[in-house]
Amino acid sequence: METSTTAETSDRLHGLDALRGGALLLGILLHASLAFFPQQTWIVHDESRSIGAAAIFYAIHLFRMTAFFLIAGLFAHMMLARKGWWGFARDRASRIAGPLAAFWTPVMAGIITALVWNAHVQGWVTPGAPPPPSPTYDWTNFPLTHLWFLWVLVIFYAATLILRAPFAVLDRDGAWGRIVDRLTGILVGPWTPVVLAAPLAFALWLDPTWVAFFAVPTPDEGIVPNAAALTGFGLAFGLGFLLDRRRDLLGRITYWSPLLLAMAVGTGVAGWYLAGGPSLEPMAEPTLDKAVAAWTTAVAVYASALAAMGLCLRFLSGRSAIRRYLADASYWVYIVHLPLVMLAQVWVQDWAGPWWVKLVGVTMGVLTLSLATYELAVRHTLLGKWLNGRRVPWRSRPATPSPVPAE
Repeated sequence: METSTTAETSDRLHGLDALRGGALLLGILLHASLAFFPQQTWIVHDESRSIGAAAIFYAIHLFRMTAFFLIAGLFAHMMLARKGWWGFARDRASRIAGPLAAFWTPVMAGIITALVWNAHVQGWVTPGAPPPPSPTYDWTNFPLTHLWFLWVLVIFYAATLILRAPFAVLDRDGAWGRIVDRLTGILVGPWTPVVLAAPLAFALWLDPTWVAFFAVPTPDEGIVPNAAALTGFGLAFGLGFLLDRRRDLLGRITYWSPLLLAMAVGTGVAGWYLAGGPSLEPMAEPTLDKAVAAWTTAVAVYASALAAMGLCLRFLSGRSAIRRYLADASYWVYIVHLPLVMLAQVWVQDWAGPWWVKLVGVTMGVLTLSLATYELAVRHTLLGKWLNGRRVPWRSRPATPSPVPAE
């Protein structure tokens, strides 16, 4: 997670700032849509349901976190080059591991509150009956909630420092680095999604619990992320890391973004069809059909992430105060949004009205409340400095000039 301390330099990548912020803010719409699926996939199941909600979820989930880790890898190399390994480690421990440790408990408390309220609304709680036994957790099923991305970032940052150390020792004259840069140049092009898809498709094919509709399985339970998530997001992070060494290749991705978008749409639609739509049935056996679905999905994942990167570089690279504000706010908004989404879903689930109206209402209501708390309690405080690397002072009114006495 890179934020505004990535310096106010002339080479600031505003398009990637916009994509990073958008990827996090889309989490609100993503999680809000779960309540409106045709079948129950979420603890809250709204009275108004549609396959359209599942299609929205699928389209967002296909690219969102892969694009995020792609950008995170690029910003990681940028920061490492700027701060050195010790400064990098201290910054990431403070602004990534620190928020994970600090906010997990209040976030989990908010989620439990929503679950208990929903249980009462649905009549699952019998007055006077003893409460159900509390679940037991260990390292295999620890609930990271939606904050799992912070834990995975910590793992990737630690791996970066460990893997980079011997490389830095062996590459004092830069020869190995030049070879890596040439290989990166060969890798990047409209063929990149196909190349990267091979290891991810293999990991998906081997996973007996893989549900094709959910593309890369979210590692939100357990201390050790699943192999497909480590592979899929790790490759994206690594590619981003290498791209910062070859900034010129961002222009190539921008140039090919229309073709990458067409590839993403084609393979994404095919992946939806091969998954059986919003089917929750896992593809347990490593069959040929599963291999085709895994390959198609993996290509769609990387094509969509690279298309999003290229399109944002093409159309959102100019300075924008609004986009900058939302990019800065997105970290805080993502941290606090899930309990708020769940509470809003419980509140509106029995209301009359079309699903899309309630989806828009939940999404915009949570976004508005989250941005309000960011403005009032985060942006101008020490909390904002902790999360975003800087504290934005309140704007003071210009002093009113004193009246000049008449002569």
